[in-house]
Amino acid sequence: MESFAVSALGYGAASLTTLSIFPQAVKTVRSGDTSAISLRMYGLFTVGVVAWAVYGLVTSDGPVLVANLITLVPATVVLERKLRAVMAGPSGGGRSSERWR
Repeated sequence: MESFAVSALGYGAASLTTLSIFPQAVKTVRSGDTSAISLRMYGLFTVGVVAWAVYGLVTSDGPVLVANLITLVPATVVLERKLRAVMAGPSGGGRSSERWR
């Protein structure tokens, strides 16, 4: 059984890393610009977040589960915006080279 201090450390660390993605998501939603965002990076990141959430669920690790479920929301928003820009191509505000970044 974990001590309160260990659980608090886990939730504190999870909170900091979870909060770190929100500024990018807010900036992306407000500006609509995804040209500087790597599709590969956000795709891999989002899949990793899902995998960590599943791990947290399977192992009953509350901090890991909660942090990754919360992180999944802004990660999915940014990924969805990036995918839209790539699918729209150059005429939709995305650059043709954007597909490969």
